[in-house]
Amino acid sequence: MSTAPLTPSPVTLLVIAKEPRPGRVKTRLTPPFTPGEAAGLAEAALADTLDVVVRTPARRRVLVLDGAPGPWLPVGVEVVPQCAGGLDERLAAAFAQCDGPALLVGMDTPQVTPELLTVDFADCDAYFGPAEDGGFWALGLASPDPGLLRGVPMSTPDTGAAQRRRLAHLRVRELPRLRDVDTAYDAEVVAGAAPGGRFAARLARLTATHR
Repeated sequence: MSTAPLTPSPVTLLVIAKEPRPGRVKTRLTPPFTPGEAAGLAEAALADTLDVVVRTPARRRVLVLDGAPGPWLPVGVEVVPQCAGGLDERLAAAFAQCDGPALLVGMDTPQVTPELLTVDFADCDAYFGPAEDGGFWALGLASPDPGLLRGVPMSTPDTGAAQRRRLAHLRVRELPRLRDVDTAYDAEVVAGAAPGGRFAARLARLTATHR
């Protein structure tokens, strides 16, 4: 089992996620996969993401969860429930419970690495990680301000651009553009980018059974 690194960091790492239950997650993977298979892929993606978070220097590691934790939750990760409301409100609430710099990611980019998540706010106010689908996979704030997220239209091709405009008055450091796992094609590309992870292994098993 992974253990937290000894190197200290003032940053809180936030992961916002849904409990990987059939019919509630990765619905755009059905078809070709069944709801149960899609949930299995979501669980693998979440487990890979949390494993990276545990191996990244941080002050705190917090899973902001819609649902209940399962055996995929590693030691060293706190769990807090998501609030009610739209995704913008839920992201805003996640930052609101931080009293120092924080970096938030989702469960859809299992190809992340500790290097990508190790951020330093010494000479910037924010980090922004754009996604291939027009959204964003990461948002970091040196001084978390929920107002920077409330009202941003989520789950649209312009979400990333709208969120980036909210940061226009800040010194922003850009993170690499990554692909979210939404479709079966996305899953193949992401698995190829992180071939040694649980997500790639799960996808390979499922792909074999569908042939």
